[in-house]
Amino acid sequence: MSGCVHVVDDDLSFRTAIERRLKLAGYDVVTYASAQELLDRLPGNQGVGCILLDVRIPGLSGPELQNRLIELGSTLPIVFLTGFADTATTVRAIKAGAEDFLTKPVSSEQLIDAIERAMSRQKLVLSQRGKLDTLRALVSTLTPRERQVFDLIVRGKINKQIAHELGTAERTVKAHRHQVMEKMQVQSLAELVSIAERLGMLDPANDQRP
Repeated sequence: MSGCVHVVDDDLSFRTAIERRLKLAGYDVVTYASAQELLDRLPGNQGVGCILLDVRIPGLSGPELQNRLIELGSTLPIVFLTGFADTATTVRAIKAGAEDFLTKPVSSEQLIDAIERAMSRQKLVLSQRGKLDTLRALVSTLTPRERQVFDLIVRGKINKQIAHELGTAERTVKAHRHQVMEKMQVQSLAELVSIAERLGMLDPANDQRP
């Protein structure tokens, strides 16, 4: 799998060796001598990639950079690589979402395996996010009335109940329902409910929506 690996380590000889190793494996590589350097040139979330991050670096430490990236909404997965692994740091980093925690020296096979897993997971996250964006775009095409009908349909209301609640004729609700199904590109109620669930529209807090 091709992609870009962002290497953050204050050891120049290590950065050089890792860059050479990863380029031979077919990756694009960008190196940074500090956490701040990566923040100053913050990689976007569009392309497939990951961050190979040392734990102990001057200034912001690896775990501190991890927290900062989470705050900034970065989706780049992080693989920690350290010469000073301790259980507490490892557990905290993994709980915060780190993909892996490797101890130096690391074999090329182990390193590339961790990077591949990280990039595979990122591809899945980006794919799911893209699908949700598509569904949100479809919902945005509904008229205000169609949106009301949509909200009531996915909560299990039948046409007669919806007509009563909205103060309109049942045949009008049927027409709106047909439009909703067409615009949302679904064939069944189950599909419509599934979309509402994925978009968080069935949250109890939303049950007060008119």
